[in-house]
Amino acid sequence: MRKQEEEKEMDRKVDAMSCNIINEMRLKKQLSDVVIKVDNGEFHVHKIILCGCSPYFRVLFTNGCYPPDKLGYSIPNVSTEIMELIMEYAYISHVNITEKNVWKLLITADYLLMSSLVNECCTFLMAQLCPENCINIWRFAHSYEKLKQQAFRFILHNFEEMVRLSEEFLDLTVEQLSEIIEKDELNVKKESVVFEAVLHWIKRVPWKRKVHIGVLLPKVRLGLLTHDYLMNNVRNNVLVMDDMTCKPIITSVLMGIDDLNLSLSLSSDLTRPRLPSAILLAIGGWGHMNPTNAIEAYDTRAARWVNLTCNNESPRAYHGTVYLNGFVYCIGGFNWENFLNSVRRFDPITRTWAQVSPMHSCRCYVSVCVLDGHIYAIGGFDGVKSLKTVERYEPENDYWSMIAPMCKQRSEASATVLNGKVYICGGFNMSECLFTGEYYSPQTGAWTLIPPMMSRRSGLGVVAYGGQVYAVGGFNGHNRLSDVEVYNPQSNMWRQGPAMNNQRSNFGIEVLDDLLFVVGGDNDTNTMNEVECYDKETSEWHAVKNMDFFRSALSCCVLSGLPNMAEYAAPRDDPYGVHKSSQSPRGYLTPPANV
Repeated sequence: MRKQEEEKEMDRKVDAMSCNIINEMRLKKQLSDVVIKVDNGEFHVHKIILCGCSPYFRVLFTNGCYPPDKLGYSIPNVSTEIMELIMEYAYISHVNITEKNVWKLLITADYLLMSSLVNECCTFLMAQLCPENCINIWRFAHSYEKLKQQAFRFILHNFEEMVRLSEEFLDLTVEQLSEIIEKDELNVKKESVVFEAVLHWIKRVPWKRKVHIGVLLPKVRLGLLTHDYLMNNVRNNVLVMDDMTCKPIITSVLMGIDDLNLSLSLSSDLTRPRLPSAILLAIGGWGHMNPTNAIEAYDTRAARWVNLTCNNESPRAYHGTVYLNGFVYCIGGFNWENFLNSVRRFDPITRTWAQVSPMHSCRCYVSVCVLDGHIYAIGGFDGVKSLKTVERYEPENDYWSMIAPMCKQRSEASATVLNGKVYICGGFNMSECLFTGEYYSPQTGAWTLIPPMMSRRSGLGVVAYGGQVYAVGGFNGHNRLSDVEVYNPQSNMWRQGPAMNNQRSNFGIEVLDDLLFVVGGDNDTNTMNEVECYDKETSEWHAVKNMDFFRSALSCCVLSGLPNMAEYAAPRDDPYGVHKSSQSPRGYLTPPANV
């Protein structure tokens, strides 16, 4: 295999050398058989080279419209600078694409039917997408489907920031704005953002655009707004009051928003929740009596769990889960019979599982995280002892390597990444629950102890949130804990944080939509399906809709930006499960206001 790769690399070098030699001949005007004329410039080139990279030139040179010995051909509306780049690409398959030249280069490459260069220009523009330029790229890319789709997805996923930063947003046509705000994929935490974006757009040219409020208002999911916001901000808005088509819409929503039965009869366009931009996956764990293969996804917009269990996958508990480069990795754990070193990889696009290289050690109760494109598997229990060893996985090579061991043996610890360092806290060392913590720096390749926590904790959750490290819950050797400690790396100190509503250990923990979620676990008497989330802005914990499965020893990760996100979200024809549940359609037990 290695020899084949070396041979391919040698072939590539030979091909590149040949291309460079022929390009030098072009620059020296040697053996050229045609002259391409643009503006005030001329290019002495070789027909066979241009025919090989462009159908435009093949037709130009061979369709019989010109005598075969014709020497010069003029191409209008192309600058000398751009044509030099075109020729460079034709000869050596490489060109320096920049923000300054990409638009003209793309237009010219498209005109000359150089599809590979068009693709490279589009790839460059996709990499340059930002809130300030995404509208312009989307409107320009009408002929380039892949670029158009990518730009439109960027607009939908970054809508709030785009509205705030983009001057181009204010130049959209009403049809273009409608196309954006009507999509389920529009990423807004609060529907009021969409209404206020419409007002912001109209305000640009109010005398001309105010007539469009009747077209745009039905695109806003008014049924997702609170009664107070509808009354104070929508119904009493002067644009809405002055438009006769808006009044019956507002009236029907106000009548139905607090009445579940009536709200179900409202237009689905007004009550249909947006798709989430990211979802929380809860994978595997320990059920009532044994490991489970259950997988559930939490849809934040519908506040509902969706069962995604794959019956062909083996149960796994006390494992680790991470999301990296578009794949979910399930690492180590226990399957009732064996302590595992195996790693399973899930592709959320194809929804298929595959085996990748196993770790060097079996690791139950393992701690995992991702830093700089690598997966870290830290400590754990190998069936005999708690480990201090650490392995790092390179996905591009499918290879695990051993790195520096921790200062302490730890199983049932938890790890996170903050400011380019791996932090791990707590755990169990076969004799006691630990209150120590430490961090790994890839720059030094060493582990360094940090001040100990105030409580001993095994089976805790550790996560980076708001620029600090949170150590949540766990077991202190006597009781399950609900209390929370927060480590500030700047001050190198721990402080007490607001306690959870429930005592729990061996639960899933993740940050989603800038909220800290804890999922399932053990309390002192039962395996749990309760879920709660913490909002650092209010310093409060909120109860979240329970999972369908009771389980501890599960692991969670967050998937974002999936093109097939609808497959992981609640079905939008019944997003709240109101026909199957007596819960309120908002799905929260203590709902935050969606305004």
